[in-house]
Amino acid sequence: MDIKIKHNRKQVMVLLLPGLILFLLFTIYPIAKLFYMSFFSWGFDVDLGHAFCGLQNYLRVLKDQTFLISLQNTLLYTLFTVPGQMALGLLTAIFINSIPKFSVSFRVIYYTPVITSWVIVSLVFRYIFNTEGLLNYLLTNVLHLMTGNVAWLDSRAGAMTVMILLGIWKGIGWNMVVFLAALQSIPKEQYESAEMDGSGPWQKFIYITLPGIRSTVMFAMIVLTIGGFNTFTPVKMITGGKPMHQTEMVLTWMYYKAFGNGEYGYASALSFIIALILVFLALIQFKAMRNKDRR
Repeated sequence: MDIKIKHNRKQVMVLLLPGLILFLLFTIYPIAKLFYMSFFSWGFDVDLGHAFCGLQNYLRVLKDQTFLISLQNTLLYTLFTVPGQMALGLLTAIFINSIPKFSVSFRVIYYTPVITSWVIVSLVFRYIFNTEGLLNYLLTNVLHLMTGNVAWLDSRAGAMTVMILLGIWKGIGWNMVVFLAALQSIPKEQYESAEMDGSGPWQKFIYITLPGIRSTVMFAMIVLTIGGFNTFTPVKMITGGKPMHQTEMVLTWMYYKAFGNGEYGYASALSFIIALILVFLALIQFKAMRNKDRR
């Protein structure tokens, strides 16, 4: 029996070995290499060697005003898009779950933006909100509500608003699918018992629906927060960080410093600072959900 168990373990290890090798080569090694690079003045001059600088790259990142602006933009984007996507996605899921017909059609309609390329939708939004774009044309030439065009994308506030709207619109379908699966897992008997006790729609939502999908809410919140910090394509396609890097996100600023200026050590340090921030935010979210469970 022991010989058979050992033989099975060897077979499992042989099957797992290719995947483990790929994981080490393409995940663990790059992370370790980035961590090593973050302590060196690593630039384009690869053949000239790299000087050890300790924590200087981390200090440079924390003192960099453009990084602080990009971090503010990322936090603002995440703060608005995450609850916006979740609220509208949950509302859509409740609507689809309550209708007997055409639910599949509505799922396809709402999920279409999710599978549409970020590049395409970013270009569409840039066309709509451009100074000479569709929105200004409708407001000035068709509806005659304004006398001149508005430069929506030429200011930090306007550009961030456009990207937040894009992020919310594109993420509703994903949240709808996730929450719809959670809603369908709640036993219908609970709703029937609540109706017999005289509970209305709002009471059923508060005392049955929300507790039933709490773990799904936690999952969606963490995934969307990570996604908010990974925002890159909309910024690159809509504003390119303009004006004067005022609309940069942490990922676009890291890309600019690494591949635009060749400051790989700085970019490596920035990546680990962002990773620590994400871990901190995830811990806060876990703690908040646990406190609600205890209550």
